[in-house]
Amino acid sequence: MGSMSFIKNITAAQSQVLTELIDYQEGRVVSRTFAQTGTLSLTLFAFDRGEGLSAHTASGDAFVYVIDGEAGVTVGDQEMRVKTGEVVAMPAGTPHSLHASQRFKMLLVVVKGEG
Repeated sequence: MGSMSFIKNITAAQSQVLTELIDYQEGRVVSRTFAQTGTLSLTLFAFDRGEGLSAHTASGDAFVYVIDGEAGVTVGDQEMRVKTGEVVAMPAGTPHSLHASQRFKMLLVVVKGEG
């Protein structure tokens, strides 16, 4: 079997439960990066209740997949509540933020153009 050169921090060729790959920590936001290149990042996050990310922009399109819990998300001037199983796309350059109304886990994929 070939070595993995882009994906890290996860055991290869083994079935795993995504929600079990990161633990909640009281009063913290915890992250685990699986891939980071010039055009793609893939990161798993766990937010304790009340934690969040303040408004910011990204240089690539962001795709959030909620794998546990619930959070408030703002993209531009659009506010929404997201929960387990839902996804949100956030266009590059558009301000966005999130706040965990309860413990919350998400998989974040950011895709950037080449160059």
